[in-house]
This record gives sequence, C-alpha cells and structure tokens, in this order.
Amino acid sequence: MQAADANGLQNGYVYCQSPECVRCTHNEGLNQKLYHNLQEYAKRYSWSGMGRIHKGIREQGRYLNSRPSIQKPEVFFLPDLPTTPYFSRDAQKHDVEVLERNFQTILCEFETLYKAFSNCSLPQGWKMNSTPSGEWFTFYLVNQGVCVPRNCRKCPRTYRLLGSLRTCIGNNVFGNACISVLSPGTVITEHYGPTNIRIRCHLGLKTPNGCELVVGGEPQCWAEGRCLLFDDSFLHAAFHEGSAEDGPRVVFMVDLWHPNVAAAERQALDFIFAPGR
Repeated sequence: MQAADANGLQNGYVYCQSPECVRCTHNEGLNQKLYHNLQEYAKRYSWSGMGRIHKGIREQGRYLNSRPSIQKPEVFFLPDLPTTPYFSRDAQKHDVEVLERNFQTILCEFETLYKAFSNCSLPQGWKMNSTPSGEWFTFYLVNQGVCVPRNCRKCPRTYRLLGSLRTCIGNNVFGNACISVLSPGTVITEHYGPTNIRIRCHLGLKTPNGCELVVGGEPQCWAEGRCLLFDDSFLHAAFHEGSAEDGPRVVFMVDLWHPNVAAAERQALDFIFAPGR
C-alpha cells in the first residue's frame, strides 16, 4: 500500500498502518535493523557472497533516491541486478512449466472458492483491497512469508504445488502466493512493489477482454493457462475495463526469486527479512 495523504489516500490506496505490513510500515531505523540482521547472519555463517547485500543496505537511501522514477522499490533495493519490467518465461522455466501444467487444478479450486461469493458478505479468507474504482479481492495461501493454514486447507492441491516450485519465495516477507480477482470496472492505480529481488508471476485463470497490466509503461495482457513474469518494483498498474458479462479477471500470483540472486544471497535474505525479525 502507498502512504496516505491528508485525505487518507494516495494513488487510490489506503495506508493501512499495520505493523505487520512490510510495505506500509515506514520504520526510520530500518537500515540499522537490516545491517544488524546481516551482521548476525555473517557471524553465524559467513560474509562470503554478501557484497551486494552489504552494499545495498549500507547505501539504501542513496540507491532509492537516485533510482529513476520508473523503478523505486519501497523497502529494499539489491544493486547490480539486471533491470527489466518483464521477464521471459525462460527466466524461471521449471516453475513456469509446473504452474502451467497444473492450470486446471488451480482453476478448479478457485471456482469452488468463488461460489461463496453468491451471498452478500465477503467470504471467509478473502481480503478486499482498496481501489479507486471497482473491486479487487485476494485469497492468500502465503502472505508476506507466512502460510495461511485455513486458506491452504481450502486449496490443498494448489498449496502442495508451491512445494514443487524451485524458486518460490516462501521464507521471507517478500514472498506471497494468492488468487487475485478483479471485477469489471476495476483500476489498480500505479504503485511500486517493495523490492527488486523477486519476479512476480501471474498464471492466468480467467482473462476476459479489456484486461491489461502495465509495467514500466509497457502494456501486456494475461492469457488463460499462461504465466506472465514481471518485476513489480517498477511502476505498475492493472485494469479490467470489460463489462459485467465478461466476468472477473483472475490470476494465481506467486513470487519467485530473481534469477540473478545467488543461492548464498537467497539464504541470507531469507534470514535478514524473516517474518517477525
């Protein structure tokens, strides 16, 4: 979420002020905390391979202030990563193929869940997100590195699939897995994600006409049964401009490691950004 202005909104988003939210908690001592976590990790394991992380934490403010406005991760920037709004499917080929092979499984579990929307109240486990128009619902299996057991029990086959992904971020606050639903007429206004260490993967479940994702000024459309990979630390927005007859746009979203984050760096970042640390 984006920080609020005097009216409580910025770019159509409500600032949630939750102490659990990595994006919405503006902690002036964040760099000191991260550096402490890095030092603790290095004492337990090694400083080997920690150069970029150390550089990123040490010069975090300078990096974020000097970044072009098209890419400004809100929490942590890892320097010297290749920068592009969209990634090819080959960037994480194994995980893309696993998700696409299991498209029907994920779609069936979503359709069972979505039947609960026939009544007026928001079904248990679903979250409504703030948007300037329309409705945006999410159903999290993993939320900021924390498994949501009640929701996972409702999508057991989808949850098990996460365990077969090689690059799924599951142990730090930058990792999420959820079903994301946009109703017709919904606009998710431009915003930045928290970090550039991940690739956000959208598997299209229902992709009617009039739906579009714009990342770094470049538009793309979702396709059913296909994965779309992008870096959400770039300025990005989403739209569903179809009619009520078209139905919702639905994707299964999962966060994967950026392919140029080394194994030693992943281990350290899991430690430094562990939920609750």
